[in-house]
Amino acid sequence: MGTVVKLNFINNSNDSNNSQIVVFQKNVSTGYDELAVAWTVIQNCGVGDNHPFTYPLDMTVSASDSYGNFTPQLLAYPGQAFEVKLDRSGDVLALADSPSASPKDVEVRNSLTQGSINACVYRDGKLLSTKTNIVPLEKAVFQFKPTIWIGVAAEIEEGEVMDSAILSLINTEISLLGVASADIVMTGGGAGATSKPYTFKLMNVRNL
Repeated sequence: MGTVVKLNFINNSNDSNNSQIVVFQKNVSTGYDELAVAWTVIQNCGVGDNHPFTYPLDMTVSASDSYGNFTPQLLAYPGQAFEVKLDRSGDVLALADSPSASPKDVEVRNSLTQGSINACVYRDGKLLSTKTNIVPLEKAVFQFKPTIWIGVAAEIEEGEVMDSAILSLINTEISLLGVASADIVMTGGGAGATSKPYTFKLMNVRNL
């Protein structure tokens, strides 16, 4: 078990709409055009309430094939590459013989002769990012900065791919580099002319 950042969301806002709070990461690998996944969704967290959650630095990868099979999750580090290949038992996900093209990337390659695959990255056991319909000899590339994005959303489920309209409304990026634990405090909101934008600030930070 690697390092785990302990986070605590605190609702100090004037929100009266019981808004959902969504936390996600963006895949920053070059040329990646997939939309972000709602990694953590905080619901029914009333004014004055708090919601603890964890951000492990470790992440895992898995894959599914065109036959509807899902592989176990494998621990993945930047610089590693994995491949889906056919062995005597069927399609399997295994560490590739060669590393990823960039030491910052995690790659999932389709080494099958036929059939597409989907590649998924998980953090804390929850879906973080996905790339679908990877054809043979192609690959998915994942890279994440040590930052999270957080914002107010509506009608979003954890593990769901968010559309660009939702993503465009969320512009708070919080760096977790060197952080061991911290509060994420939400303020703002309200009704009518006194309404203010929601803001999220990292407070009570304890460093690694």
